[in-house]
Amino acid sequence: MQKAASERLRLENDLRLALARGEFELHFQPQVDARTNQIIGAEALLRWMHPTLGAQSPALFIPILEESGLILEVGGWVLAEACHACAQLLKQGMIDAAQFSLCVNISPRQFRQADFVERVDSCLASSHLPPNMLKLEITEGIVIQNIDDTIAKMNRLKRLGVTFAMDDFGTGYSSLTYLKRLPVDVLKIDQSFVRDATVDANDAEIIRAIVAMAHSLGLDIIAEGVEQHDQLEFLQQQGCHHYQGYLFSKAVPLQSFHQLLHDNRLPAPC
Repeated sequence: MQKAASERLRLENDLRLALARGEFELHFQPQVDARTNQIIGAEALLRWMHPTLGAQSPALFIPILEESGLILEVGGWVLAEACHACAQLLKQGMIDAAQFSLCVNISPRQFRQADFVERVDSCLASSHLPPNMLKLEITEGIVIQNIDDTIAKMNRLKRLGVTFAMDDFGTGYSSLTYLKRLPVDVLKIDQSFVRDATVDANDAEIIRAIVAMAHSLGLDIIAEGVEQHDQLEFLQQQGCHHYQGYLFSKAVPLQSFHQLLHDNRLPAPC
């Protein structure tokens, strides 16, 4: 236990230097419309290449960023970097402003910043990214801390043109309670339900309920962690046509994402 604590402290100290040393990179995971097989968006995901230990798992370092408060600085960098990258793709004609969404995860600490709305507005202005292209992914952890503050900030951002996705939907206890009050545009079905949807009746029923709820509320849906054709077939049968996951592509560096976009625009072989 002492060794684990020592290792965590060492990683935290390394993380404090990682941004200044340029060790962080964004990868982009395509989001796809299964009906057309066209890329309709991407989720920007943070990656860390440690100078001596190599690539580190986000499951390891993201919680350290959160708990230490470093997520404020790093999260701000992610948002700015993602907006600039997407704006460049738009400028290069690789994507269509009306048909592509950039999804960026926002931590509870970030969202609680008093000037969070202004920070988002500044990123949009400096990158020249159309606000309607930015979709902020929030979790139940953001919602339950202060529902009134959450709704107020979301409404201010919505007035700018920004949209919202509820990430990991269905994994918490109070999502259903708050959902009807939140100006959310998209529900993301958590990969924990998708993984066993074709073999576990409970997971299948949860997905059916989420899709039905989304449709009744006029919300879009996207499934995460789709890795197999039978999972995608099941989702489409339920009315969920948008997905991301290894079945199409893992998260890739920006240059590789360029290639995915290029290949995605090519006509299908006869």
